[in-house]
Amino acid sequence: MSLFNVYPLYNVTPVKAKDVYVYDDKDVEYLDLYGGHAVISIGHSHPKYVSAISNQVEKLGFYSNAIQNPLQVELADKLEELSGCKDYQLFLCNSGAEANENALKLASFHNGKHKILAFKNSFHGRTSAAVVATDNPKVVAPINAQQEVDFVDLGDLVSVETVLKANKTCAVIIECIQGVGGLDQSTTEFYQGLDQLCKQYNTALIADEVQSGFGRTGDFFAFQKHNIAPDIISIAKGMGNGFPVGGILIHPSIKASFGLLGTTFGGNHLACAATLSVLDVIQDQNLMQNAFNISDYFIKKAKDLPNLKAIKGRGLMLGLEFDFPILELRKTLIFKHHIFTGGAKNPNLIRILPPLTIKKKHIDLFFDALHKELN
Repeated sequence: MSLFNVYPLYNVTPVKAKDVYVYDDKDVEYLDLYGGHAVISIGHSHPKYVSAISNQVEKLGFYSNAIQNPLQVELADKLEELSGCKDYQLFLCNSGAEANENALKLASFHNGKHKILAFKNSFHGRTSAAVVATDNPKVVAPINAQQEVDFVDLGDLVSVETVLKANKTCAVIIECIQGVGGLDQSTTEFYQGLDQLCKQYNTALIADEVQSGFGRTGDFFAFQKHNIAPDIISIAKGMGNGFPVGGILIHPSIKASFGLLGTTFGGNHLACAATLSVLDVIQDQNLMQNAFNISDYFIKKAKDLPNLKAIKGRGLMLGLEFDFPILELRKTLIFKHHIFTGGAKNPNLIRILPPLTIKKKHIDLFFDALHKELN
């Protein structure tokens, strides 16, 4: 049987990894500045992470959500403590797309409306409603297209209000820093205005923190810089450091009822053990402060690059936009300098999403490689 050929693959075969380094089947060492789409938050094979999963699987790897799982309660308490999202409720699932799918469904249950408002260049996942809220018609199948979504420009409050006035929009879903779209972000004035409009028109505000959450921006969540209170916050990627886990944080104004949401694997014992270890390491190693510090260092180093148009993003969710397409440059970084980076919808943008454990010496290696290729 062959694999269904949907991924353009680089000719690299990782077999092991440690902290910010990945090693292939030829024992070549690669510096990982992409973290597998921002998934690796506390470093590859962190000993506390390995120990937590190993110890848990020896005791109990899985049982369904039909029974008590104290690890879910412990996780909810720890997440509230570190994120500062007081009195929110936690529902666990398996991925970012599933988190956004449940967020949109819950919003529609809550206010009885059916349309979605999203922003141009957004990416929210590949499932039924989440994919239609993603600004990429190529990944929307006809069966998905029956969902009704309005797209407006990021930062355009006038257009937002025009849509919401029709009183059909159940949710506005937004990445406070766009990921795949190219690391664009708007102003605090815009995000606060969006929050107020959602409250005015009885529309749920969903903050998609799938990529930006769990300390990546230096704050626990990207939206927190703007002092807003979303109705629902979607999480995944870095929360499990590679273990498949996702979830939503739900404002207390939204009430639960039996059967409203459900999942077989979501919140299983291994997923909870993995996520608890991630939270412990983020706290113990002060990784959010490290994200701030390394970000400042990165931005200072980047200002000397030739052909650079813009530095985008925040914390360790960064982008370098050049005045030329970067596809060949990324290949050179991989195969000549052995450095993983990411691309974006913007063909001129390199995305940098490293483990939060990264140090200045690793940033130096990256910029040394860039200067060799650009000068």
